[in-house]
Amino acid sequence: MSTPSRRAVLIGACGTCAAALTACAGYGPGRSNPPAPAPAGPAPAGGAANGSGAAQIASTADIPVGGGLIFADQDLVITQPTAGTFKAFSATCTHQGCVVESVADGVIKCPCHGSVFAAADGSVTDGPAPTPLPAKQITVSGTAITLA
Repeated sequence: MSTPSRRAVLIGACGTCAAALTACAGYGPGRSNPPAPAPAGPAPAGGAANGSGAAQIASTADIPVGGGLIFADQDLVITQPTAGTFKAFSATCTHQGCVVESVADGVIKCPCHGSVFAAADGSVTDGPAPTPLPAKQITVSGTAITLA
């Protein structure tokens, strides 16, 4: 069996790097984002009417205290920073437009460049994100959470 030449090894390594850089270049505003993970925990009761005509996004029982759920298809993160307090923010990181990936222990994390946001108010706790996650309006009626 012959050993590959130095040139063949370098060409292979360059091809791998080029493919990785091409994949990363696809993220950001106006570009596709990596697929968002499925929400952790029980499946939200999306689509069920709450009596007001608005579609229920989730039940209060679906949102863990100190954590939250991400609804990437609605550009929405719902958190419960303290028991009985529900907040909502855009799920799009303000750094380069990636969809955030997790909500736990009081923080919302973006997978692309490591930005971290406070689950209580969407503020940046660790960059490179330059601004907080924009707040979104939700309504909590009984156990139903809907977009306002």
